[in-house]
Amino acid sequence: MTAVTANDVSLSWYEASARQRIDALVDAGSFCEFIGPELREISPHLSIFDLPAQFDDGIVIGRGRLDGASVLVAAQEGRFMGGAFGEVHGAKLTGLLRAARTLKQDVVILFDSGGVRLQEANAGELAIAEIMRAVIEARRARVNVVGLIGGRAGCYGGGSLIAGTCSRLIISEQGRLSVSGPEVIETNKGIEEFDSRDRALVWRTMGGKHRYLIGGADAFVEDEALAFRQAAIAALGAKRGCNAAALEAEQKRLERRLQRFGEVEDAIEIWQTLGIDDPTDVPALPTGAFLRAANDRENADDAR
Repeated sequence: MTAVTANDVSLSWYEASARQRIDALVDAGSFCEFIGPELREISPHLSIFDLPAQFDDGIVIGRGRLDGASVLVAAQEGRFMGGAFGEVHGAKLTGLLRAARTLKQDVVILFDSGGVRLQEANAGELAIAEIMRAVIEARRARVNVVGLIGGRAGCYGGGSLIAGTCSRLIISEQGRLSVSGPEVIETNKGIEEFDSRDRALVWRTMGGKHRYLIGGADAFVEDEALAFRQAAIAALGAKRGCNAAALEAEQKRLERRLQRFGEVEDAIEIWQTLGIDDPTDVPALPTGAFLRAANDRENADDAR
């Protein structure tokens, strides 16, 4: 990996590749890749469909240092098959998480995925289950697993389920987080339910601002590598338990959210209910102004 420069840390997380994101995230020159492209661990299934393979199978894993602390890192490459999970892709992440539990080292996952590869559906679905189990086992062993979401492919399908098991999530407005993608919803429920071509609808429903406001992400950052790096350092320093009490508390939070917003049809109505001033302006707010509005809402809730 190349050394980090001032230009690297200011690059757009959304536009960057998986390897560029790792370069900008970890301390300069500290990353050591595991199972690199030279080992040619490619998918055994894609050739059946006459599809090109990639020598890292769309995910980069390894160890680096983050603000001096040793961490394990996984970065999905959204430019290869939308960062989708297949057998090898999933096995690499599962192995990294199992190593983290043994080594007692924290993990940072750079999500950029549309979900499971249709060409490897069964293997991909199994991989998702194995990864989720590995995340929980690592967290039970007091390992922090922090997810970063801000890539072109977003974080959909099985990727969103894995993200939901992480200790903490950091997201930008460009990052999208949802179990079902826009096209999946439209295909199954009709365009009247969700118009996948309506980009404003997609972003205000699945984008980072909305996810942060409803508690689906712990931190909201600018679309810059430096912002993600600083937020990751802070998240790794904030431990979050993984026990029955924590799960019960999260279940109650989700029940309250459903009771409060279950009949609401648009994110703007949710923002209005949350007490955001001028909710229709939220999509256009720059990061600083948005975070001030979000904090004002939180302070108002605390006062009540």
